[in-house]
Amino acid sequence: MFDIGPAEIAVLAVLAVIIFGPERLPDLARKAARVVRFLRNIANDAQNTLSRELGTEVDLSNPKAFVKSYLLDEIQPVIDDVKKDLEDVERDVRSELGQVRTNIEALDHARPVRAGAPFDPEAT
Repeated sequence: MFDIGPAEIAVLAVLAVIIFGPERLPDLARKAARVVRFLRNIANDAQNTLSRELGTEVDLSNPKAFVKSYLLDEIQPVIDDVKKDLEDVERDVRSELGQVRTNIEALDHARPVRAGAPFDPEAT
């Protein structure tokens, strides 16, 4: 899991003896073992609870596969419906936008601006 070889373990052991001292090292090792045991129990309890609630054996070695198979399968139809609705809205908006552009172009051609249009300096 951590890919630590014997040389790295030996270096860590020597550093631990130097940093903590030989008299405190056994107590720290016991505490570290208790923490690891506690965390392992929490993980096992969580896995057992998930297995019991889902009714199947849960494999948490690949979290992405777990989420996809147990959570996304139930909501995938909803996600697909939302995507379809968004695509419909996008198509409608693009159609309306095209119509607005056509109307603007028609207005531009219908009312050409005359050169030398009257200008009233008092109106501004």
